[in-house]
Amino acid sequence: MELEGRKLKILQAIIRNYLDTGEPVGSRTISKYTDLNLSPATIRNEMADLEELGYIFQPHTSAGRIPSDKGYRLYVDNMMKDKELELQAKEKEVDDMREFLNEKVDKVETLLQNMAKMLAHNTDYAAMISAPQAHKNKVKFIQLSQVEDHRMLCVIVLEGNIIKNKIINVKEDIDNETLLKLNILFNSSLNGLTLEEINLGIISKMNGQAGEQLEIARSVLDAVAEAISSEDNLEIYTSGATNIFKYPELSDNNKAKELINTFEEKQLLTTLIEKDNENTETGIRVYIGEETPVQSMKDCSVITATYELEEGVHGTIGIIGPKRMDYEKVVDTLKNIKDQLDSVYKKKE
Repeated sequence: MELEGRKLKILQAIIRNYLDTGEPVGSRTISKYTDLNLSPATIRNEMADLEELGYIFQPHTSAGRIPSDKGYRLYVDNMMKDKELELQAKEKEVDDMREFLNEKVDKVETLLQNMAKMLAHNTDYAAMISAPQAHKNKVKFIQLSQVEDHRMLCVIVLEGNIIKNKIINVKEDIDNETLLKLNILFNSSLNGLTLEEINLGIISKMNGQAGEQLEIARSVLDAVAEAISSEDNLEIYTSGATNIFKYPELSDNNKAKELINTFEEKQLLTTLIEKDNENTETGIRVYIGEETPVQSMKDCSVITATYELEEGVHGTIGIIGPKRMDYEKVVDTLKNIKDQLDSVYKKKE
């Protein structure tokens, strides 16, 4: 017989209270813990029914009730059902998110490319924009699923809705109930944590709870560490590199060649972006001559701004020109572009 309505709520309240206190639970206590608005007398009658059905019992005459094994079983089964529904909702959210992100990748790339071109055209200098990246990534959600015999897919969603996939090889396939329990374990243990926060205590506890699935738990931990610490290829969009030939102080063959190579290869530009990321504020930064972290730009001025997708997810906009650049115009332009990017990205949330 399955319990419904207020009997189930009263049983759940008894068990939760007993788990918290370790003391037998009386009707007056339950009347304070539930939203049923029932009198202690009515609750006593319901508790008598629950006792008759074998879900609770009275350890001694003057005491309240405590849950029986049957009561615990019903409580745990219902809890697992609720957790399964939560996971199914999360899985749908991940699937929807993956589809959405796949659709918008091309749009974002086009948007950033066009903005780089517009910046170069409006300022008559060289321009660069980096795609947004997350810093100090936290685990948002983990989904482990069977894809074929002896192979499982681990989907890891990080803060900023960054999705990482990892195939895990397993010696033996596991049933759906075990898979559900593992997913609950991974999410309850790791949700909201950075790599630095996943310490030895958390790992030991999680491995202990994994039991016979210790090898899978270790593989998931490795996948999470890899997902958080991996440095994806930073996408940088540039435009207007040839504008430097308009300025005699930068048009020297060697200087111009170095600058053009920097914009073509883009690897050196990551140094500038990494330096910019050290600044936690999303403001304007100005590098003049020797202050510039990129060697080939020591005869230039570089002005950067950081735009924000959400907390911890940033991108960089930069303008590179001669030291005699129109600083006021460039700063105003960058502020305007930064505000536009902030607005565009946050509308897509």
